[in-house]
Amino acid sequence: MVGDVRQGLALFAAMAALFLASLFVLYSVEAAGNPLLTALGLDPANGNLEGKDLRFGQSGAALFVAATTGTGTGAANAALDSLTPIGGLVPMFNLFAGCIAPGGVGSGLYSILLLAVITVFIAGLMVGRTPEYLGKKIEAREMRLALLALLVQPALTLGFAAVAVNLPVAVASLGNSGPHGFSEILYAYASTASDNGSTFGGLSANTLWFNITTAVALLLGRFAHVIPLLAMAGALAQKKKAKESAGTFPTHGPLFVLLLLGVVVVVTLLQFFPAIALGPLAEYFLLASGKTF
Repeated sequence: MVGDVRQGLALFAAMAALFLASLFVLYSVEAAGNPLLTALGLDPANGNLEGKDLRFGQSGAALFVAATTGTGTGAANAALDSLTPIGGLVPMFNLFAGCIAPGGVGSGLYSILLLAVITVFIAGLMVGRTPEYLGKKIEAREMRLALLALLVQPALTLGFAAVAVNLPVAVASLGNSGPHGFSEILYAYASTASDNGSTFGGLSANTLWFNITTAVALLLGRFAHVIPLLAMAGALAQKKKAKESAGTFPTHGPLFVLLLLGVVVVVTLLQFFPAIALGPLAEYFLLASGKTF
């Protein structure tokens, strides 16, 4: 029982670290301002106030956006479409990761457990042992189910976004062109596939195309993701709990927390980095160079 509590605290520490990192980055880039607004004569010391309630400012907006995209609420107290490119990337990354910081209602826990299983599998490969988590051995069947669940989000988000950007009927719903327009489409499918509900408001998604495709993404994003996880949980429940040995990789200390954080970042970037490069990163370099689109 004590070991299980310590492992739960390790997951909590990882989620807390991701949340604090999201909050810090989001506040920092929004407080730094928008170079296009600075060029228009606005004081950069005021930061980027476009789309924000002056009662809350950058700090209140950053706290709310980081919290609601790290969970499954989808609420907002600022216009996400008006965030700076890196500011918009932060909630997008939270959605890509599965709303695990600090965890979405009904989905955050099993999403972070999925990543924990992948982490102990990677750790097992490093030390040359069959990986174990909560005393249960993680074998080939469990890993196949874990990877199947892991691929649901990128398949839905990137698949629908790739089709949408090539359809005139979908592109006609955009409020912006260039990389930001692509980010609007990408965010719409990331939000629905992760069962969040927030949006880049510049996209007029109330069309037949987006109503149908986002509904499909919402349905499959929840059920096609959780079914293999439930199957994995059932397979693990049938196994006897193994005793810890000298070669058992500890899943409750700082080393495991750091390894888990590394897996979250690396796995998310491996799946979504090309899309991130075409959207928020491309927009960031355009703004940094003083160009518009």
